[in-house]
Amino acid sequence: MTISTLSQPALESYLWGAAVILRGLVDAGDYKQFVFPLLFYKRLSDVWDEEHAEALAESGDAAYAVATANDRFVIPDGAHWQDVRATTKDVGRALQGALRAIEAANPGRLDGIFGDAPWTHKERLPDVTLKNLLEHLSTETLSLAHVPEDELGNGYEFLIKKFADDSGHTAQEFYTNRTVVHLMVQLLDPRPGERIYDPTCGTGGMLISALAEVKRKGGEHRTLRLFGQERNHMTAAIARMNLVLHGVEDSQIVRGDTLAAPGFFARDELMTFDVVVANPPYSIKRWDREAWAADKWGRNFLGTPPQGRADYAFFQHILKSLDPVTGRCAILFPHGVLFRREEAELRQKLVERDLVECVLGLGPNLFYNSAMEACVVVCRTRKAAERRGKVLLIDAVNEVARERAVSFLRAEHQQRIEAAYAAFADEEGFAKVATTAEIEAQGWSLSIPLYVRRPSAGGERGETLTLREAWDAWETSGRAFWTEMDAVVDMLDGLVGDAEEDEDEEAAHG
Repeated sequence: MTISTLSQPALESYLWGAAVILRGLVDAGDYKQFVFPLLFYKRLSDVWDEEHAEALAESGDAAYAVATANDRFVIPDGAHWQDVRATTKDVGRALQGALRAIEAANPGRLDGIFGDAPWTHKERLPDVTLKNLLEHLSTETLSLAHVPEDELGNGYEFLIKKFADDSGHTAQEFYTNRTVVHLMVQLLDPRPGERIYDPTCGTGGMLISALAEVKRKGGEHRTLRLFGQERNHMTAAIARMNLVLHGVEDSQIVRGDTLAAPGFFARDELMTFDVVVANPPYSIKRWDREAWAADKWGRNFLGTPPQGRADYAFFQHILKSLDPVTGRCAILFPHGVLFRREEAELRQKLVERDLVECVLGLGPNLFYNSAMEACVVVCRTRKAAERRGKVLLIDAVNEVARERAVSFLRAEHQQRIEAAYAAFADEEGFAKVATTAEIEAQGWSLSIPLYVRRPSAGGERGETLTLREAWDAWETSGRAFWTEMDAVVDMLDGLVGDAEEDEDEEAAHG
């Protein structure tokens, strides 16, 4: 008998319905810590039932059927979804006990994966609310036949975005615009069998995108090995669930501060990876600069960044994590890393080591609640011979679309950028190949408007421009100035932040 699959719109409506039940009781920013574990728990139970039924029908042996179902994940007696669903009193306690029992029964695979949500807090989650959640999620069967891995994975990504939309300013902590992520991954061209790493992985979206890119090109994605580190406990748990729901078999997500305690190492050295893709937190001020100055992992090979900005600490960690032969990375950064004077010496050493291959400037409004422009920096440990001693700078500020207050990159935007990256050649008003000597002449600044200039308002031959063309030319002429002004504002903000930290310390010791 053929089982019909749940349509994507129906799946999304079903998933979002769980969050709606929590409205009024739980802050929007906290939906994820309740909905994702329940969704994952339901999936595990339904797949267990599916495989148990198939094995029982095939063999008629009950013991064999249980053993077969437990091959993927063990669900102990009394810890199945239906056991908790049948509970009428102290539902949160029963649910928490079942989740912990499943974690304990699957050491190394599921330990700690359900996070630390306060299931027994009856003021936030009274029994009636939990019962409503369980009954709502019980309206669909999340078996592999009814909801295949790709479909459920897409639904999971839908929920992540919806939670980002609902939680406002907290969104960027765990969600990056997927069209930007897709572009970054395409530039890196991940291959089957490679090790892929995200040092600030959030919910694992960049790793999933790398997996999807290999699948899209017909590669054997099951040979990929995915690694990530995430500081926030619940977000790290969501990333692990996300990878499992996408059918990833070889992955490792560790929790912790990447700068203070990197999670992947061997024989007193950092592990290295073929591909690193990352969106580190921007310009964090509270980090252990003193420890970095004497970093035992040798990640300070370019120098020690200023206290008010840890961007080049993350940058150096990523570069140190690249395989010396195959390593390449794409990092989403604020434009300030390209030109801030306080990091000029670090940037000079970076360019002199010939690690930067491409600097890509993106358009505005690609991030939640922020009109800022960002850039993607692509690096390789071994550039192709014809690219050595050169950096490609691409000004893609206009390669962006906006619909219903959401900005994104269309397929044609991504294709134009990818074509320029592949060509690695000058393209008037869009791309420029700069030599190390040319970058040195600009004081080691990688600010894109210094290299990529659009035609002046009068045009090269004095032709008349349209109003739109004249406006674009005027806007471009001022971008270098405002970029430098942003650096000044950032510097002043850093000084104020440092002063506030000093005041906090004085108050704490006063």
